[in-house]
Amino acid sequence: MFRAALSASRGGICNRLLSSLSGESNVPSNLRIPPNLIGVPREKKVLPSASDLPVLRRCEENIPAHLSPVQTWLHSLESQDSEPLGIVDLHPDVFAVPVRLDILHAVEVWQRNFKRISYAKVKSRAEVSGGGKKPWRQKGSGRARHGSIRSPIWRGGGVAHGPRGPTSYYYMLPMKVRVQGLKVALTSKLTQDCLHIVDSLEIPTPDPHYLQDLVKHRQWGNSVLIVDVGEEFPQNVLQATETLKTISIIPAIGLNVHSMLKYETLVLTLDTVKFLEKKLLWHDSRFTALYPFKLPYSDWL
Repeated sequence: MFRAALSASRGGICNRLLSSLSGESNVPSNLRIPPNLIGVPREKKVLPSASDLPVLRRCEENIPAHLSPVQTWLHSLESQDSEPLGIVDLHPDVFAVPVRLDILHAVEVWQRNFKRISYAKVKSRAEVSGGGKKPWRQKGSGRARHGSIRSPIWRGGGVAHGPRGPTSYYYMLPMKVRVQGLKVALTSKLTQDCLHIVDSLEIPTPDPHYLQDLVKHRQWGNSVLIVDVGEEFPQNVLQATETLKTISIIPAIGLNVHSMLKYETLVLTLDTVKFLEKKLLWHDSRFTALYPFKLPYSDWL
């Protein structure tokens, strides 16, 4: 009996070894994922190091002598072809800062709690109806002494230390931390090949399927956030993103850490890159208060 069990175990090991060498899976056929449901693996684009394409955009802000600009490709939305138009220089103090996950977490939690208000509220013993009369006399009944049936220790009475809403969870992070959170988010997106630069948002048609096919063709992931500077956006891209849930467009003045973490891919225009570099680098060099104390506080980004 022992020999039979040993031979059976040897046979199972041999079969698993042969299946692993032949490339076959030991998973039963009913539990295997069909090959048509497995997506094509995403190919990470190689950064331009020695490309023949021209540099179409240089950093307008001063770059420290010990740093060099970060280069990435410049694309266009006018066709689904993913061939780059040229190279774009990005400021290293905005798109190549040390990644601080603690700062990202702090800014994300602050954004979630910034406008959070809890309306939970319970009644105290003074607000519960009834209970104005002493339930029984103080002595002589043999029962515990009570002064009101609306005491917190009575069923149906008030709550001693319950929530007394509305409660605001408002607090402010330092401006330096919020600015650094934007830089870390932009750096993370660029490092993960999830940040793309386009020359403009002009597309040939307002059909939403065009944007969906373009995102799928360029492997931009399941969700895309498009950012541009200006009060008015091109009509074609506005109509195309109006009915889409996975592709959104926002102005550069409203770009925030929560939106960048929520969407998988971030698409910036050249004007947006210039705007972000100017605003974020200004905070690194300012030496005065952001606003006079007589004015109400307001955020730049």
